[in-house]
Amino acid sequence: MFDWDKWQEIFETIQKNPLRTILTGFSVTWGIFMLCILLAAGNGLSNGVQSSFGDDSFNSLWISSDVTSIPYEGMNVGRRITLKDDDIDFVTQEYGDDISTYSGRYFQWGTLVNYKNQYGTHVMMGVHPGYQVLEGTHMESGRYINQTDIDEKRKVVIMGRKLLPQFFGEEDPLGKQIELNGVSFQIVGIFTDPSSEREEENFFVPLTTAQQVFNGGTRVGHIIVNLSDSTLESSRKVASALRADLGNKHGIHPEDQRAIHIRNLQEQFQNIFNTILGIKAFVWLIGIMTIIAGIVGVSNIMLVVVKERTKEIGIRKAIGATPFSIISMIIQESVFITAAAGYLGLLLAVLLVESLGSSLESDFLKNPNIDFNTAIITTIILVITGAFAGLIPARRAAKIQPIEALKDA
Repeated sequence: MFDWDKWQEIFETIQKNPLRTILTGFSVTWGIFMLCILLAAGNGLSNGVQSSFGDDSFNSLWISSDVTSIPYEGMNVGRRITLKDDDIDFVTQEYGDDISTYSGRYFQWGTLVNYKNQYGTHVMMGVHPGYQVLEGTHMESGRYINQTDIDEKRKVVIMGRKLLPQFFGEEDPLGKQIELNGVSFQIVGIFTDPSSEREEENFFVPLTTAQQVFNGGTRVGHIIVNLSDSTLESSRKVASALRADLGNKHGIHPEDQRAIHIRNLQEQFQNIFNTILGIKAFVWLIGIMTIIAGIVGVSNIMLVVVKERTKEIGIRKAIGATPFSIISMIIQESVFITAAAGYLGLLLAVLLVESLGSSLESDFLKNPNIDFNTAIITTIILVITGAFAGLIPARRAAKIQPIEALKDA
């Protein structure tokens, strides 16, 4: 039940020493402020990492090749390993049960693109139909590359929405012919990639067409597979087996980690996510330690308050006040000071993040924010720590004997 008289006493006590109360509460305000700011930065970092992965399939393996770093069976170091179409066939046949979709990738940087009088230099990628799932590409109009395009080596291309103003303005590009390095391709689709605008600057053509038209032979730069089993342990197991089998196929030393490189997207994300969790835990530790320092200050000030009110408390007990009523009064005042100071810190942090958060955004920091859970947890911390801060002074107040209190007065 709300006790107005008790609250009046608390406010009167605070008004007697406003500067002392403000300075005591400042440490709590600062602790909550820093905790919320650091947590907002942690959220922004987490959002930035997730954004960098975009809509890519997390459960995918990206296989690429390099030169050998260990001599093997009479072959010297530095032998270049090249992935080819038969490696795609090998992977999809040997690991068909583990793979839900796949794509090869053959790309060229600096491809000259021309439509009428418009020119530009962009990336051209030859891919399989499965690349749409692996990259999380969304079709805005038209269609994606299909198996018939691959089989018949059609000269068709899909382009990113971002490039439309550059080449076509208000004109509908579907069905139009556009030249890539002087070779004419028909535009069959316009795609978007909300998580990565850079992808929208690329042109995608059938892998077989890219290899034939741009002198790729049977070479591929990457083999990308999406796994059926989504567990991290399973992806590690498949990645290890793939490296061993491809290494054996190309005559690579079993310990050579450079010749065949497999990027496990799920493992990479998990490692980064664990690092962010560690940073957040460290932030919470620093924030809570700062709050504890502030709570010690509140507890000390409450001890002073109890000492100053010894006579008053003695009189209260002499006329029938119970120890519980004395303890609740002191704890209530302690919780009030802690909560008011803490909420001020929370409010200042929210205002700062809301006003400056968008201007701080970068590739690695997206949408820094103080979420609802943080506010709830902060509230619980304030109430609990405020109660602890007042507990010792309250127990000391409850032990005051009326006769001794009046005698000392």
